[in-house]
Formats: sequence, C-alpha cells, structure tokens
Amino acid sequence: MTTAPDAPAADVVADDHRLAAWLAEAAGRRLLEVRSEGLEGKALKDAGDRAAHVLLTELLATYRPEDAVLSEEALENAADKDARLRAERVWIIDPLDGTREFSEPPRDDWAVHVALWQDGALVAGAVAQPALGETFSTGTPPVVPGLGSDAHRPGQPPRIAVSRTRPPAFVQALAAELGAELVPMGSAGVKMMSVVRDLADAYVHAGGQYEWDSAAPVAVARAAGLFTSRVDGSELVYNQADVYLPDLVVCRPELAERILAFIAAHGTD
Repeated sequence: MTTAPDAPAADVVADDHRLAAWLAEAAGRRLLEVRSEGLEGKALKDAGDRAAHVLLTELLATYRPEDAVLSEEALENAADKDARLRAERVWIIDPLDGTREFSEPPRDDWAVHVALWQDGALVAGAVAQPALGETFSTGTPPVVPGLGSDAHRPGQPPRIAVSRTRPPAFVQALAAELGAELVPMGSAGVKMMSVVRDLADAYVHAGGQYEWDSAAPVAVARAAGLFTSRVDGSELVYNQADVYLPDLVVCRPELAERILAFIAAHGTD
C-alpha cells in the first residue's frame, strides 16, 4: 500500500528550490515503499520506475501546471517536444537514477533527480539519495571542504568516481596521469554527488547519457562551486531538441585544467 505525500507548505510551493527538494524527497519515499513490497529483479525495477514517474508528474501537474516536463520514463511525441521547446520553464526529471542499484537491496547508491530549466539555464535542482536519507539542493548549496585549494587532502591521491560495472579505459588512463585512485559506485547522480560530498574529487563520463541523467546533479554541483562542462570544455546545455548529452566533467575546480588537457590530448576512445 502506497501513502500519498502530505501537501507541501505554502512557502515550499512558492520557492522552486524548495519545491525541487520536496519533490525529490516525496519520490524517494515512494521508492522506499516500493522496495519494501517484496518484489525482485525486473519486477522491482519496473515498479520503481513507474511509481516514481507517476508521482512526480502528478505532483508537478498539481503545483506547477503551466510548466513543461521532460522525464526519462515518458515517451515524448512530436507535440510534446514542440511544447517543451517553446516553454519558458521545463522540469527535467529522472524519477529513478540507478535502477539496477535500486533493485539490489540494501544498496544505497541510487537517486532521484529533479531540475528546473528556465530561459536557457538550470535554475534549481535537487538530488535525493533516499536510502541514505540525504537530499542535496540548490536551495541550500552543499559546502565542499577546501574548495579550490591544492592543499585539500595533502599527500593523498585524487579520487575519480567510476562505474562499478563498466569503468571506461580512458578514465583509467586519466587516473594514471593524475596519480588518482578510482572509486567505483552506482548511478550517475550518485557519482556527481560523491564530489559534492567529498567522497571523490572528479567524475568524468563519455559513454552516453541524456539530459535527465545530469541536469539535477549538475545544478547542485554548480551551486556548490564545483566545475562542470562537456569533456571538450564547452558548456552543458539543456532542453534541447535532441536530449542526448553523452559526456560531462564534474570536478573540484583545481583539477579541471588537468582533466580537460588530458582529454584534449588523448580523447575518450
């Protein structure tokens, strides 16, 4: 049995940052309920994807009815795309980032992403990690220790977050160049939040992603003062006709130049 979330307070509804966090947390609670129902494998994955998507789209229809929505779990037809591209405000959501990890209790490296794009830029975002009871939001940007300081963790190697199942060869080469260690973990959002949480110093990806994979984590990372870009150093751009956004760098600012220089010299193949 699922429990409907309590209505948000008026001050939450009035603030996009706080609403993004409330939405991510509500979806996270729903996912924890689904996880407790005894399903396994694909049945659990499908139930989680569906439940979080339905809840988020219903809540956005209630509290932001004039805004467009781009969700990983919705098939976008031509009319939907046209409306989204003409909209001034678009919520970009990944109702369950890390479906595989979600389906493997008690793993906690999965997340819910809720971001708001407005007039060409990400303006609010939240990433909930429900199994940790943590939510990271642009409303209260996380404080990253020693940001911008080469003296952070003196004498210790940089840490690069990588897939626990598919660590790319170019990142292994990058780690060798930087004298870094690789830190395996689950979903894309969790990897980006690992830099926010000071569990890693960088996340570099070039294996293919979509806007919903990175919009909310990038919004939070930027608010926290981290460096974000495409692997060629160009800006990450959202609410495009083609929502494929295959690569990115999220890292401590002091590592950005070295990471981008390595990729420029060696590529990502």
